[in-house]
Amino acid sequence: MNSKEIIVKYKAVVFDMDGTLLDTLADLADAMNRVLAERGFEAHPIDAYRHFVGSGASELVARALPADRQDEPIRTQCLQAFLREYEVGWKIKTCLYDGIPELLDALAARNIPMAVLTNKPQAFAELCMREFMPGWRFEMTLGQMPGVAVKPDPAGPLQVIRQLGVIPEEILYLGDTDVDMFTAVNAGMYPVGVLWGFRAEKELLAAGAAATLRHPMELMRFLD
Repeated sequence: MNSKEIIVKYKAVVFDMDGTLLDTLADLADAMNRVLAERGFEAHPIDAYRHFVGSGASELVARALPADRQDEPIRTQCLQAFLREYEVGWKIKTCLYDGIPELLDALAARNIPMAVLTNKPQAFAELCMREFMPGWRFEMTLGQMPGVAVKPDPAGPLQVIRQLGVIPEEILYLGDTDVDMFTAVNAGMYPVGVLWGFRAEKELLAAGAAATLRHPMELMRFLD
């Protein structure tokens, strides 16, 4: 674990979803690759999607499409197709990361308020919460929806912060991408990068991570 000196008493935890709580990479990649194959475009290896995801479904589609097929009608059509494909296959290979159930149990036992802030479309975020985390209480799950700017814009985080009822400096924000670290910094939360997700430690530190974790239970150090 890499971290700065811990001074603040943290009172709440906010999680990113994809790459932090849930390993969703294969289902996302499979859905998008089916869209590409149907249109005669080259599919990508699953690992390529580690760098496609993180900024919302629209950006995932844009990053996956060929560079010369980026016109708006194609992007819109492929986004709609991706959402249809993902609706069919969103939970085939997706699972909680090792150590996440134990971490959620430990936080619940201490009555630490929890929330989820993700760029995943809201409907899919809610499906994932019901399917994979029904036994834990989360004060809020906020995903991508009309009228709310995606991370790293601070508008969504501020909604979550208000719901939690604590000041930003008392919140640990866990995420696996540079977008997540920028989000935490922009909103005044403590940025914690997780190394079991989609991106490397170097990216997280460069984006402002104040700490990195190799296993979920390492987070409890902040609360001891």
